[in-house]
Amino acid sequence: MSSQPPIGQVQSAVRNAPGVPVIRNVNWGGLRTLYVKEVRRFFKVQLQTVWAPAITTLLFLVIFTVANGARAPVRVGGTVVPFADFVAPGLIIMGMMQNAFANASFSLLVGKIQGTIVDYLQPPLSTGELLAALTGGAVTRAFCVGTAVWLAMSLWPDVHVTPQHPLAVLWFGLLGALFLSLAGVLTSIWAEKFDHAAAVTNFVIAPLTLLSGTFYSVDHLAPAFRAFSHVNPFFYVISGFRYGFLGTADSSVMLGSIVILAIDVAMGLLCYTLLKRGWKLKN
Repeated sequence: MSSQPPIGQVQSAVRNAPGVPVIRNVNWGGLRTLYVKEVRRFFKVQLQTVWAPAITTLLFLVIFTVANGARAPVRVGGTVVPFADFVAPGLIIMGMMQNAFANASFSLLVGKIQGTIVDYLQPPLSTGELLAALTGGAVTRAFCVGTAVWLAMSLWPDVHVTPQHPLAVLWFGLLGALFLSLAGVLTSIWAEKFDHAAAVTNFVIAPLTLLSGTFYSVDHLAPAFRAFSHVNPFFYVISGFRYGFLGTADSSVMLGSIVILAIDVAMGLLCYTLLKRGWKLKN
């Protein structure tokens, strides 16, 4: 008789040997490692990635409130609110979304340019785990920026940013950050150089953000511009996020939540498919 154990027992012994990693359903260790790497990457230059955007957003508040005398009221959903209280939530979520996009659009793109893309593709991570770590890091940066801006605005005189519906603030903040994180991942997959990512930022993200009712109520617009605002997904994010602070909004909060959630799911599936196929990543 052979002294060797059956093949199944050999494979079982190898799997259970000390020092041999066993990955079953989700590689939590790898997912956590990549997420921590993404967070540490922007925290190493937090002066540029967190505090500089916070100061820039605060300057927007100062300029617009001073230009409007800080007393011009705005009618939102039938309720008149001070202009400073109206514009502050929009500035917070605008800063969050722009930084979520900037973070997510950097990782894979710099890997392709520097030839280190294998650091993302070679480890034993599934497509879903890779996408979750990339978007998780971007969402974390968005909330860091949003928290910094909110704290600064809470100390600013004549600006009231106490949330009336905290769950709405967190929900639309998450939806908006995830929306731009997935857009950033999609951009980093498609782009081949930094100019491509900058073009998306300058000609798509920035215009849609600024034309979404951040600095004005869409009820004051002409019908054509009002219709354009209602097909702009950024409008629903900002309107829902503003509802969390003011208790009133320019649009249906439930409709906005459904629209942005559906877009997030669709973009998540698109990013997952492209990452799984290795489109423009494995060439």
